[in-house]
Order: sequence, then structure tokens, then C-alpha cells
Amino acid sequence: MIDKINIRVYACAVKDKKVLTLFEEYAGEALMKFPGGGLEYGEGVLECLHREFEEELNVKVEIKEHFYTQEDFLVSRFRENEQLLTIYYIVNIINEEDFLILDPCIEKTEWIDIDQPGNPFPLPIDKIVFDKLKEKIL
Repeated sequence: MIDKINIRVYACAVKDKKVLTLFEEYAGEALMKFPGGGLEYGEGVLECLHREFEEELNVKVEIKEHFYTQEDFLVSRFRENEQLLTIYYIVNIINEEDFLILDPCIEKTEWIDIDQPGNPFPLPIDKIVFDKLKEKIL
């Protein structure tokens, strides 16, 4: 039975037809995902995005535009009682020279080509976002 909702806020940081991705392990599973994370109580979605970038990657971002909000019902693949709602923004990293992985869960970051064939993202909403990003950028 679904009895919780988890609001997640993510960013597509784009430069030179590449998008920033994080590689991390969660619940024993290797994941490639967009930067961002969970909304905390009392926090707005934009505040969440700013906080996540500062906590995880030591950088500030300029939020350019809202990009996508998940439209379909989705149950978390990690918690069967939890519904997910994900929101994505397009951002620019302001101080890239200060970029430093601060979160020990993040194994590495990589700027991946948007114009690559196929879709490398394993999570269902990230897949949708990457395809939409291809349409917008290419």
C-alpha cells in the first residue's frame, strides 16, 4: 500500500551538447542519474536544487528553466510503499572551478554526450528526460 510520497528535484546541467551525470550506488545498485535529490520539509523546489548542488558537488547553479515534471504515477523501485514525483530543471553551473564531489555516495561524475545513440539512463523518468533533452538540444 502506498502511504508516502517522495518529491525529487533534479537538474540537467548542459554545456557543449553534454549533460552532467552522477554515478552512485544506492541500495546495492549502481546508478547513473542526473544531479539532485529529495525535497526536505519546509523547502521549495528551487531551494532544494541549490542545496543539493552545494552539498554534493560544492557548486552554485543558475536555474535557467523548468524542464519537465513527471506526469505518470510511479512507485519507488527502492521502497514499495512510496510514490515518486520528480521535477527537472535546466541549469548552468556558475563556479565550475570549485567543482568537488563532497557526497561519499557519488563514485564519479561525467559529462555525457547528448547526441549519442540510444539512451544510457536506467531510471524510467531519467530516460524520458534524456530523450526530451535530445529533442531540445539537437
